[in-house]
Amino acid sequence: MIRSIHAVRIGLLMAGAAVLLGWVIRHSEASFADGLRYIHRAERIQAEGFQNGLVSGVDHPLHPLGIAVIHKLLGGTDPASWQLAALVLCFTSAVLLVVPVYLLALELFGEQAAWMACALVVVNPIVGYVVVNVLSESTFLLWWTFSLWGAVRFLREGRFIWLPLAIAFAALAYLTRPEGMLLPAALLATLLLVPVLRATRINWPRWWQAMAFLLGGMVVLVGPYVLAKGGLGTKPGVARVLGLAPGSQPLALEREKPLADGQSALDTYRIACVRMAKVFRAAVTPPLFLFAVLGLGLAATNRSRIRAWLFLTIVLAASAVGLVRLHATGGYCTVRHGLVPGLLLTIVAAHGVTWLMGKAAIPGRWLGLSCQRLRPGPAVWSALILFFVVIPNIRFLGPLNAGPFSVYHETGRWLARNTDVDGMVLDLTDWSLYLSDRPGYLFANVYEAPLDSKTRWIVARKPHVEGHWHYSQVLRDRIAGREPVALVPPDAGPDRVQIRIYDLNSPAKETAAKPNPDALDTRVR
Repeated sequence: MIRSIHAVRIGLLMAGAAVLLGWVIRHSEASFADGLRYIHRAERIQAEGFQNGLVSGVDHPLHPLGIAVIHKLLGGTDPASWQLAALVLCFTSAVLLVVPVYLLALELFGEQAAWMACALVVVNPIVGYVVVNVLSESTFLLWWTFSLWGAVRFLREGRFIWLPLAIAFAALAYLTRPEGMLLPAALLATLLLVPVLRATRINWPRWWQAMAFLLGGMVVLVGPYVLAKGGLGTKPGVARVLGLAPGSQPLALEREKPLADGQSALDTYRIACVRMAKVFRAAVTPPLFLFAVLGLGLAATNRSRIRAWLFLTIVLAASAVGLVRLHATGGYCTVRHGLVPGLLLTIVAAHGVTWLMGKAAIPGRWLGLSCQRLRPGPAVWSALILFFVVIPNIRFLGPLNAGPFSVYHETGRWLARNTDVDGMVLDLTDWSLYLSDRPGYLFANVYEAPLDSKTRWIVARKPHVEGHWHYSQVLRDRIAGREPVALVPPDAGPDRVQIRIYDLNSPAKETAAKPNPDALDTRVR
């Protein structure tokens, strides 16, 4: 009976998640081009076979493999079919995320926190963001949260049946993104600390068995891939965080802003710590951050799950260190990089919310109605919390448009109709050029493309041209005051994406500064 009640709740929550994410997809526009890299990898997997496609490339293979499988099922040959396959995979993963979130919150805090945690996770704008942009975090979070649940169950109960579950899903998370290795590393650190603390000790035979099972399982499941890749990961950001590669160049494209001349290491890490704190707060959404702090305080008093909280504390601490290193060595750290601690803190915030609901509401009365006086019940509290979470973040669900990626589809059609092979296109959105199914330069070539005399068209969003980034000045120099020859869509409000298309063969304004090829060449180097 109890299991059926949980199953019904999970089903209803998944249905709600599907409706909300469907609305987000219908009304949001992509703002990030990383998803295209996974699509290209999926195309390569399908063209070259799984063996070559899985090992090659800088990204871990499971997300593009999933895109390739979905595309095989759906069919199609044009770029839009690949985009649809990626979107279906990310949407499905985000809806299924309800299951492990519910199970994890149920294990840690009970029934009331379980459904509240799912609701808060689903309405978090960052979840819709990773789905719309077909990023690997959507599939990664699914495996990661299942592994987290298995690890927590094992640490609380000590039953070995949960350890293989944690290891298997941790391996899937690692094969999706390199951050997946954080979970088995945190579990290993927890097992190493367990004998030190009297309240967490387990008998030695079981401790040795758990250590051997964890290390052996990870070696068997991910060892062949690590050997084939020659390391834990080949992404430059991972190598920089681990200290295996030097930091980004001062003017590197991935930096949020150029590295200041003479900036000391102390200032670098101070700025990185501030950025990490902002990411933590934004990942759980600012209205919920105080509830997360309250939930952490309440959890610290729960002695029955002390091993689990030791483990989760290590996960949060390691995530914080990783984000600080990411910003210090790479010059960037966005909310999507804080999804791991953000998900955990959102679940903790749900505990804080339900605790307050229990203190303020009349037991057994859903609306809180009473003959003596009116006090808010769980339904009222739930509506208030969701209201205060959704309203401040509604603008962050994405610029509103007529349909998924419609602006980029229309721009791609414009490029296919109006450009030829003699005039190269520099597309800073990446999506438009891909959907036009023609060659050209992408955002990564923003410094090299202006030097090519064949570059005729520049496709960009307004922030690309008018922004404060170093490449924005390069674009302004190359555009030289020209007006766009096309705007897609022609009329756009402040919450809509608009693509500008410039023709460099059109006459430049006489008052505009002419581009300096030598200066451009210096920036490239």
